[in-house]
Amino acid sequence: MKDFYLRSKEEILSHFGVTAEGHTKEKAETILSEVGPNALKEGKRKSTLQVFLSQFCDLLVIILIAAAIISMLSGNVESTIVIFAVIIMNAILGTVQHKKAEKSLDSLKSLSSPHAKVIRGGQKAEIPSAEIVPGDIVILEAGDMVVADGRIIENYSLQVNESSLTGESTNVDKQDVELSGEVALGDRVNMVYSGSLVTYGRAVVVVTGTGMNTEIGKIAELMNATKEKKTPLQISLDKFSSRLAIIIMIISAVVFGLSLWREMPILDSLMFAVALAVAAIPEALSSIVTIVQAMGTQKMARENAIIKELKAVESLGCVSVICSDKTGTLTQNKMTVCDVYIDHKTISPSQLSLDSKLHRYLLYNAMLANDSSVVDGKGIGDPTEYCLLEMVRSIDIDEDLVRSTMPRMAEIPFDSDRKLMSTQYVIHGVPRILTKGALDVLLDRTTRIRTDEGVRDITDEDRRLILEKNQEFSENGLRVLAFAYKEGEEDGILDLSDEYNFIFIGLISMMDPPRVESAEAVADAKRAGIKPIMITGDHKITATAIARQIGIFEDGDIALTGMELDALSDEELSEKLERVSVYARVSPENKIRIVDAWQNKGKIVAMTGDGVNDAPALKKADIGVAMGITGTEVSKDAAAMILTDDNFATIIKAVSNGRNVYRNIKNSIKFLLSGNMAGILAVLYTSIMALPAPFAPVHLLFMNLLTDSLPAIAIGMEPTDKNLLSKKPRDPKEGILNKSFVANLFVQGGLIAICTMIAFHIGLNAGDGALASTMAFATLTLARLFHGFNCRSDRSIFRLGFKSNTASIGAFLAGIVFLLLVLFVPFLAKLFSVSALTLPQFGIIAGLAFAPTLIIQLERVIRRK
Repeated sequence: MKDFYLRSKEEILSHFGVTAEGHTKEKAETILSEVGPNALKEGKRKSTLQVFLSQFCDLLVIILIAAAIISMLSGNVESTIVIFAVIIMNAILGTVQHKKAEKSLDSLKSLSSPHAKVIRGGQKAEIPSAEIVPGDIVILEAGDMVVADGRIIENYSLQVNESSLTGESTNVDKQDVELSGEVALGDRVNMVYSGSLVTYGRAVVVVTGTGMNTEIGKIAELMNATKEKKTPLQISLDKFSSRLAIIIMIISAVVFGLSLWREMPILDSLMFAVALAVAAIPEALSSIVTIVQAMGTQKMARENAIIKELKAVESLGCVSVICSDKTGTLTQNKMTVCDVYIDHKTISPSQLSLDSKLHRYLLYNAMLANDSSVVDGKGIGDPTEYCLLEMVRSIDIDEDLVRSTMPRMAEIPFDSDRKLMSTQYVIHGVPRILTKGALDVLLDRTTRIRTDEGVRDITDEDRRLILEKNQEFSENGLRVLAFAYKEGEEDGILDLSDEYNFIFIGLISMMDPPRVESAEAVADAKRAGIKPIMITGDHKITATAIARQIGIFEDGDIALTGMELDALSDEELSEKLERVSVYARVSPENKIRIVDAWQNKGKIVAMTGDGVNDAPALKKADIGVAMGITGTEVSKDAAAMILTDDNFATIIKAVSNGRNVYRNIKNSIKFLLSGNMAGILAVLYTSIMALPAPFAPVHLLFMNLLTDSLPAIAIGMEPTDKNLLSKKPRDPKEGILNKSFVANLFVQGGLIAICTMIAFHIGLNAGDGALASTMAFATLTLARLFHGFNCRSDRSIFRLGFKSNTASIGAFLAGIVFLLLVLFVPFLAKLFSVSALTLPQFGIIAGLAFAPTLIIQLERVIRRK
C-alpha cells in the first residue's frame, strides 16, 4: 500500500493487521527481524587507506615517482628525497579533504529521537526508536520528535514543525481527515513525518514507514545516490595534467633516444630525461591552487561566507544560476504585520490608537486572544501570534500590563477544524468573548459590524467589501486573520455554541517581509549575468508576490508548484526552464530535478537551503549553500558553503570573491607554467644541440618548489577588482589552457629560455660546464622571480602599482635571499653543485634575468597607447 495519506485510518490499521491496542511484543519482534531497525542506511565508503592510495593514481605523480627512482639509481639521493616528500605531502592533503566531506549522513542519523512512546498489547511503553516497526501505535505529545512516518488516528489539536522537511518555519495544524487526490508533502495534514517536531497538542498515530521507507529515508537515499561534481577548474586541471603527462613521456622518450643515439651512457641519458620531466611537471601547482583558494576562503569568512570545501571557491566564479530558498534567505524569517483593515479603510499598524474605541477593540483582541509572549525581544509561541504583540509594542502599548489587569476567564483553543480561537475576559466591567481566525469561517458566524459610528447589522455590501480586501491581501502574498467579538455571560463558561453571532471588527494582514538588501542583491546578480530563482515550500501566490517585490519574478516569467513540475516531461521542463523564476510547494526530488535540468544546459548552479529536505539538492548542486543560523546540521554538512548571516546578498559577495580567486589562480598557473616552459625549452635545446644538461634535477626542484611558490602565492593575493560583477559568468567548458593562454606561455617562456641559454653559453665559453650550469640556474631562477610581476595582471605594472599588492615585493625579495643562500653558503653550494661567480658574471645574470620582464612590460605600455 502506498499514499497512506489518501487512505482511511481503518484501511491502514487493517493493512498492518493491527488494532488500537497495538502489536503484541512477539509480533513486533517478528516484523523487526523482517524489515530491519528504524535507522538510516548509508552507502559504502572508502577506507582512509584506500583514499590515500587513490591519490597516487595520477599519471603525473607516476612520472614523478619514476623520476625519483631513476635519480636514486644514479646516486642523486637529494632529488629522490625531495620528490617523494612532495608526492606524499600532496597525498595527505587530498586524503584529509576527502574524509572531511563524508559527514552528511551522520547528522541525518542524529535527527532520530532516541526513544518513543508506543502501545504494545494494550499497554503504554517507552522503547528505543530503532525498535519501532510499521503498524506500531505511537503516542505523540508536545516536545516529542516524530520517530517514524505515520497516519493520525486520534488528534487533539496537534501542531508539528516540519521545517526540516519542507523548509517552512510555520507550525502545521494536523487533522484526522481523509484527503483526496495527489497532495504535496506540506499539505498532508493527516500524516506526521520522521524528523519533525511536535510543538503543540497531542495525537495517536499508526506507523506507516520506518528507516529508509520514511520521507527522511528517501532524502538519505538521494544523498547516497548523489555524486559530487568536479569543479570547472578541477576538470580543466585534470585535462591539463593528462595532456602534459603524455607530452612529457613523448618528449622524454625522444630526448632519451637522442642521447643514446649520440652514444651517451644510459644513466646520463636517463638523467637528461629525468631533468626534462622534473622541469615540465609543476610540482607546486596543486599546493599553490589550494593555498590561493584557502586565502580566498579567509576573505569570504570575514564577509559571512564560510567555505567548507576549497574547490567551491573557484566554482563560485562561474555560477550562472542561484536557486535560493525564500524564508530567511530572501526574507527576514520573521512574521510582520503589514496592513490593518478596519471600518472599510486600510491603515498601517502605526495609525492604530487606544484613543479610538474601534481600534481599542481590535488591539485588545490582538493582545488577549493570544497565547504567545515576547521575552527579551524574542518571540515565544506561534510566529503569527507574537507578530501581533510586536505590532502592539510598536505603538507603545505594554501587553503584559493589559493582561495583568484583565485575567482570562475561559478559552477555546485554536484547532484546525474550527480555524478559530476564542477567549473570554471582563473588559471595563463587561464580560466579552474575543475571537480571531480564518475569515471564511468567522464571516459566516458574524451578524453585526463595528465602525467608528458604533455597532450595526452587517450588510451584503459589507461582506463583499471585506471579501474583496481579503482577496487583495492574499494575492499580494499576505496571510490574513479576521477579528470579532461578542458580549458573554458572567459564569466564565465558554463552549462551541458561543462561537456564533459575532460583531466583526477587522482584518490584520501579515507577511515574512523581504530583507532590505535582497532587491539590490538580486539586481547585482542579474547584472553579473546570474539568474536568481526562488524555490520554496510556501504557497505559490505568497512566493510569487515576494519574488516580484525583490525583482526575481518579472513580467513573462512562470511560477510552478511541485505538482505542476511533476506533470512536465523532461523535454517540456527544458523548454520552459529559463522562464521559470519561482517554484512553490516543492519536494526534495523536485529540487534535484531543477538543479539537474540547469546542469544539463551546461550551467553552474548554486543552491541554498536550511532543512533536511534541502540536503540532497545541496549535494547535487555545483555549490551547496547552507544557512548558518537556521540551518540544520544535515544541510550544513551537505553544503560547500555556509552563510553565517543567512543572507542572499552574502552569496553575491562570495561570487565576486570567487571570480577574483579564479582570476588569481589562472595568473598563478600562468606564472608557474611559463617558468616551467622556459626550463623545458632550455633542456630540449641542450639535448638537441648535444650540449651538457643545463640543470641538475635538484636545481629544477628548487625553482619549482621554493622560489616559484612565493611569487605564485603573492599573485593569489591580488585584491578584488570592482568591475568583476559587471562581466558575464565565464563558460565552465572553457579550460584554462585556451589558445591565447598557451601562446603566452610559449612567448614568455621562450623569452626567459633564450636569456637563460645566453647565460649558459657564456659559462661554456669560459670553459667550465659547472659554471655554465650555475649561470643558467641563477639566470632562470632570477628571471622567474622578475616574471612574477608580469603575471599579476594583463595590465602593465605601472597601471597596477607596486603598493596594490605588497606581498609580490616580499615574495620577490625572499626569492632573492634563497638564491643568494644557495650561491654563497658553502654547504648549500655543494648540495646544489654550483660554482663561484665573479662580480661581472653576477651583472650578466641580473641583466639577462631582467630582460624578459622589460620586454613584456614595454609591449604592454605600447599596446595600451
